[in-house]
Amino acid sequence: MGKKKDAKKSTKNKDAKKSDLSSLREELRVGEGFDLAAVDTRSTPGFSGDKQLAAQLMTDTADELDDLQERLYANGRDGVGPSVLLIVQGMDTAGKGGIMRHVIGSVDPQGVELTAFKAPTKEELAHPFLWRIRRALPQPGYIGVFDRSQYEDVLIVRVHDLVPPSTWTRRYGQINAFEAGVVERGTAVIKVMLHISADEQKSRLQERLDRPDKHWKYNPGDVDERGYWDAYQESYQAALDRTSTADAPWYVVPADRKWYARLAVHQLLLDHLRDLDLQWPAATFDVDAEKARLAES
Repeated sequence: MGKKKDAKKSTKNKDAKKSDLSSLREELRVGEGFDLAAVDTRSTPGFSGDKQLAAQLMTDTADELDDLQERLYANGRDGVGPSVLLIVQGMDTAGKGGIMRHVIGSVDPQGVELTAFKAPTKEELAHPFLWRIRRALPQPGYIGVFDRSQYEDVLIVRVHDLVPPSTWTRRYGQINAFEAGVVERGTAVIKVMLHISADEQKSRLQERLDRPDKHWKYNPGDVDERGYWDAYQESYQAALDRTSTADAPWYVVPADRKWYARLAVHQLLLDHLRDLDLQWPAATFDVDAEKARLAES
């Protein structure tokens, strides 16, 4: 009987160790000397558990995430207060849609502002490249989510020579200054690159072709873009080097395992909301008096 108890205790301790995500944030953070090519896209930094445990951890903290988001929303009801901006970048099929469904989809949609940036319109091209980004920033109390972002203007434009090198080179500094201002005004910025391998991307594109229910997600242009894979990796490395700052660092999330990528982004969002240490707003009326009025009504 004692051996069974010891075995259960050992298993419990092992699971607790696997579920410790305290180092995940730092392990994913881009610092000096970061090498994108050295990242194992199937690795699970900061987590030694499996898919089932990852799902359980997300379920276990879903209520806390929901509570923290409601506190954020409540603190912004008067038009002031903090907000959060989650930027999600990655190659095609990297899993951005899954993040939207499984992570952002778990919180109250009324407190989320989602913007999926496509190729700029004629109106947007008539303005500086950050114009459309500024217009989409989250209001106080909201979680803003960018599916692609201002970084397309130092990624795809560089790969396809859409603007002169002098233009996209200058944009790194402009982005840093812009993000510093966003943070100073009370928005916590979380920048995530979902990093997949070329082989995994090929497998996901193949799945979209093999399954009729996935045909709508397939874009023939994605195969064309695979021919620029190395150029995109070089562009991402430059963006990470030049724009991972103390105020708005990058987090590179290995994304060949979808379940890990979702857990990692879930945890990053949870950590940043915890950092805000938000309390419920105090009542702006006499609570006891209102209770008395209500009882008499």
